[in-house]
Amino acid sequence: MSVAEIVRPLLVLLGLLLLATTVAPWSRRTAWWIRVWDFPRGQQALLALANAVALGVLGGGPAVAALAALLLLAGLSHLAVILPYTSLWRRQLLPAVGGPGPRTLRLLIANVLMENRDAERLLALVHATDPDVLVAIETDAWWVEQLRALHDRLPHAIARPLDNTYGMALRSRLPLVEPVVRTLLHDSVPSLRTGLRLRSGAVVTLYAIHPEPPSPSEADSSLGRDAELVIVGREVAASPGPTIVAGDLNDVGWSRTSRLFRRLSGLLDPRIGRGLFCTFHSRSRLVRWPLDHAFVSADFLLRELRRLPAFGSDHFAILIALDHAPAAEALHDAPEPTADDHAEARETVAEAKTAVADGTLRAASDGRGTGGR
Repeated sequence: MSVAEIVRPLLVLLGLLLLATTVAPWSRRTAWWIRVWDFPRGQQALLALANAVALGVLGGGPAVAALAALLLLAGLSHLAVILPYTSLWRRQLLPAVGGPGPRTLRLLIANVLMENRDAERLLALVHATDPDVLVAIETDAWWVEQLRALHDRLPHAIARPLDNTYGMALRSRLPLVEPVVRTLLHDSVPSLRTGLRLRSGAVVTLYAIHPEPPSPSEADSSLGRDAELVIVGREVAASPGPTIVAGDLNDVGWSRTSRLFRRLSGLLDPRIGRGLFCTFHSRSRLVRWPLDHAFVSADFLLRELRRLPAFGSDHFAILIALDHAPAAEALHDAPEPTADDHAEARETVAEAKTAVADGTLRAASDGRGTGGR
């Protein structure tokens, strides 16, 4: 038996699997084993294209040639999905010009990894980057205590420490306006909302969220995550004004849910036209995608967007610097929802609330929050 006869069946099996996982995200089903394929578009593109080339070289008749052609199309379709997150695409959020001023806001988003006990590395990042606001995710009581060391630099604070990997903490140099810890679906999965009074006097609304990811160790479906994003997106649309939604969204910008969220909220993605800025997993170069985000309203301009060095977590931190520029709203093409988007949003929230009520959508405290992402 030749090498080709041994390798070809394996490539065919892999090719069929790649085709199935390419088609899976087209479904609206929320099961984790479907939604998880929203994430690895880049990896799937490389595998599909490599498989297509290999099958083309090995040959094997019309059926194998057809499979190679389908894999080529699958690879190109994955590339098309992530193409907006490259410098080849038009930037969705325009850059700021000139130097920083009283309308500038520097925000650092860091999923600390709850069991990580090397707080000094994160504190060093804060000192090196000098953000106005730190949003820390997966913070238990120990982490909240460690962050008190930033009091002189970031004196204003709000926190909900939890030991289920869904705790949150925010520290700010800017005064907080009506800060509140909220529950969107589960008491054990909190979110934060606060106004930030800029040096200019303008107040920016910041939402910090960390919904559960669709995975067998966390949530059986993406329904909870999807509903949280829809709830926040609709709230943003109903409360116009300078707004930022930030955090570990456990989703990628190109997923159906993220795109729905942006249309509902009218917020812009500063990654579009600039790059992927993958933040998870910090310890693997092969399995890595962008989970930590900051979506902003059209009255901002981007001054800086940077992935920071590893600090002991399984996530990289993200630093984003923005200028509040009301005139910029006329320069941006903010996404707008359709009637179908509103219908899908209503359906998603209603289904999630029903699932919470009848216990089929379990919370992180139900023994499931031991490995938050």
